[in-house]
Amino acid sequence: MKRLGWLVAIAVAASAPALAQDVQQGIALYNQGKFAEAEPVLRAAAGTEASAYLAATLVRVGRYAEAEAQANAALAADPVHPVAVAALGEALVLQEKLDDAVARLSAALAAKPDLAYAYYWRGQAYQRNKQIARMVEDYQNFLKLRPDAPEAPAIKVLLSGLS
Repeated sequence: MKRLGWLVAIAVAASAPALAQDVQQGIALYNQGKFAEAEPVLRAAAGTEASAYLAATLVRVGRYAEAEAQANAALAADPVHPVAVAALGEALVLQEKLDDAVARLSAALAAKPDLAYAYYWRGQAYQRNKQIARMVEDYQNFLKLRPDAPEAPAIKVLLSGLS
């Protein structure tokens, strides 16, 4: 019986690099915009990073409820994982769960105030709720943290139009 335990431990240890490689492959596919290819790779991988990127992938393919569940799984292990926080915020906002988005993103920001995309998605929730002063503050914080983000030019135009 002990021998079987050692064999299982050796098999698990040997598969760990392969699992890490799957996560890296899934992240690379996600970063290349190959979401349909990234999804099965990330589903087969284990861990917080895989769950976070799977959540982000599911958002990109419009499966917001499923993305919310995967983001929550990642956040259970790491409550301030930046990819999971962003995916959760985006999934909640796009499902029009705006109060939940504000509450969850506010909690993440209270724990880690440098989560740029938490500000971005909370700003989106405030914008949809027509809470303009709060939206402006969050977008300004986002721009301070990520001035070169792809969303930055549009946010700058929006903010300049309010002045």
